[in-house]
Amino acid sequence: MDFTLTEEQQAVADLATKLLGDQSTPTRLRALEADDELVFDRDLWAKLADANLLGVAVPEAQGGLGLGPVELGLLLEQVGATTAAVPALATLAYGAAPLAEFGTDAQRELLAGVVTGTTVLTAALVEPLGDPLHPTTTATPADGGGWVLDGLKTCVPAGLIADLMLVSASTADGRNGLFVVDPASPGVDRQRQDTITRIPEAQVELTGLVVGPDALVGPLDDGTVLTWLVQHATVAICAVMVGVTEAALKLTAEYTSTREQFERPIATFQAVGQRAADAFIDTEAIRMTTLKAAWYLADGRPAAKEVAVAKYFASEAGQRVVRAAQHLHGGVGVDRDYPLHRYYLWAKQLELTLGGAARQLHDLGRLLADEPVTAD
Repeated sequence: MDFTLTEEQQAVADLATKLLGDQSTPTRLRALEADDELVFDRDLWAKLADANLLGVAVPEAQGGLGLGPVELGLLLEQVGATTAAVPALATLAYGAAPLAEFGTDAQRELLAGVVTGTTVLTAALVEPLGDPLHPTTTATPADGGGWVLDGLKTCVPAGLIADLMLVSASTADGRNGLFVVDPASPGVDRQRQDTITRIPEAQVELTGLVVGPDALVGPLDDGTVLTWLVQHATVAICAVMVGVTEAALKLTAEYTSTREQFERPIATFQAVGQRAADAFIDTEAIRMTTLKAAWYLADGRPAAKEVAVAKYFASEAGQRVVRAAQHLHGGVGVDRDYPLHRYYLWAKQLELTLGGAARQLHDLGRLLADEPVTAD
């Protein structure tokens, strides 16, 4: 396949690179993190809205650009490259994408607030134990219509600042669905959940939460909508990892080109050059597998294997890249105030989000084993 970006895709990438590169600087991030409150750069979020980058994957009817997973991935790549303190992954990939694809007309109207930066969305997909595709959170028919939701969700991205969240749940007869939930509703308890990065997530407990029949997003079936969301969110995570690893590698190249030992840059040492070259190959492998998976999704093709392959490389190769970057920086690599430390933390969290390398290999093996055997 041809990985060359179209003129429109290149314009999205260039604008995101310029805006995020100028605004999400290490100095700005340190100032945000010093408050020890919710790390959310609202000024940058507003600038992304003004540039219409928040509408990259929102339909034109709601004021967006009407583009798809590839273009969204290019934006998220730059979010990763700058470790920007904005809920772009949660709002655009977890929340806006499924509403744009499966939402009713009324639900799609919520996307207008995403485009203007006034609405933050997310999805609660992860539970303490289990597979995101098979939620243990329950949806029970309510008297007079609607549903009663009960369950515990963990590691909800942007969960503390989200205005609305999509919650996955299953019925007693084994059907799965997504429900639009107002976090301020009675029956919703959300608590701060700190992870390894400095951007907190949320633990959300639903106890007898009653939602109307209009809260259901798409059909309630064997998991069509949920599978679609998990695949698109997974590829979006991989796109962020592309930016994280590329930026970590660039930082390493700059450091090893100026750090001298024995009166010459350490980049000229064979062992350093080989380690950096391996990291470059790993970074490009993450990029290419992510682009392929995003292209499959954009083209409407079955993409389960491609998504698993992309997430495997993002998880496994991503860790190799940031570890190599830390090792090649020496003592500087463990300085918590140096930008590389932030990339290392982001890479670890992205690795584990929606399943690490082991889960991807398990899923990929199952997919291959389920393929019918054809005789030549």
